[in-house]
Amino acid sequence: MQHFLDVSNLRQVLSLDSGTAALHPDEAVYESMLGSWEQQQRSRSLAEATIEGRTSTVRHFTDYAGSYPWKWQASDMDEYTSHMRSKRLAISTIRQRQGILQVFCSYLISPDYDWVEICEAQFGETPSQICLPWNTTKHVADYEGLPAKRALTFDEIEMLFNYADSRVETAIRDGRKGALAALRDAQMFKTAYAFGLRRAELRGLDIHDLHANARVPQWGQYAALHVRWGKSSKGSTPKRRTVLLIPELSWWIDGMQQWVGEGRALFAPGELPALWPTERKTRVSLEYIDRRFTALRREAGLDPALTLHCLRHSYVTHLIEYGYADRFVQEQVGHQHSSTTAIYTSVSGDYKNRILADALSRFNTLEVP
Repeated sequence: MQHFLDVSNLRQVLSLDSGTAALHPDEAVYESMLGSWEQQQRSRSLAEATIEGRTSTVRHFTDYAGSYPWKWQASDMDEYTSHMRSKRLAISTIRQRQGILQVFCSYLISPDYDWVEICEAQFGETPSQICLPWNTTKHVADYEGLPAKRALTFDEIEMLFNYADSRVETAIRDGRKGALAALRDAQMFKTAYAFGLRRAELRGLDIHDLHANARVPQWGQYAALHVRWGKSSKGSTPKRRTVLLIPELSWWIDGMQQWVGEGRALFAPGELPALWPTERKTRVSLEYIDRRFTALRREAGLDPALTLHCLRHSYVTHLIEYGYADRFVQEQVGHQHSSTTAIYTSVSGDYKNRILADALSRFNTLEVP
């Protein structure tokens, strides 16, 4: 439902032609600015969640500045950035908010729209671009995440999943509630690692996303995953890809067979196709996934800096250490650029020493006696 006035109706309400003043012209103009900007973004097929997030950022800045867009100045942006830094927001978050405000200001001052004319006639002031090259954060590094976030070692992966399995066994032995949810969670996180999935990709899996691979018929329907909720870009729909299970991670199959054949049915999901259903016959939420991983990591005694996304970093790193080609790894995780895959890679010292030893061995065979 439309909760704002389009430009033609706004002109009538403001009575720019008749000379009759509106009761609250500033609020009317502001809400119409935001509403029209939202429509412009929908015309680009941007996701509703993206549009809502951008609008929220503009409203937050408006509240902070204490003024409407036609009164904003570059100094307001300077103060807002200092405020964000004082809150210890990530550099990427600061740059993202600055980018949103820059796009909004560009929309307002574009000659293709009437906002400059409307503001000039109504308020005697006009919007301007407040996000300038000298007061916004530049993207100068490929990776801006926290240095503490890293790939898990093989030992840490084993420790995490052993602990997740032990929670299931303990709950069953003690006759406590939660054994089924613990089984689901254990297999869910194993799946995130075994296929290098993002959080939304993991949550969006359906039972029919399990696929066979003619090269390994003995694995049946557990040889590949069809990922349908990959990260979208520039207003596109979620990207799709098929991720193949590799032999080194085929231990995942036994647990998945147990989950699909026995565990999942106990949730009585009915017609819900979700691979990870809940007692309420819904999909697990993104918040639940984060919360459960954090609890498992803490209880297993692992580094507090490790997050669910670190399992994806671990997958990339371990595939490289297993000897898979860079291009194969890039396709598996759905990266458009190889440089992104390289950011995720953090091979161990043992791997580097092995590569060096192989290189030295080849070099020595080429030496002239």
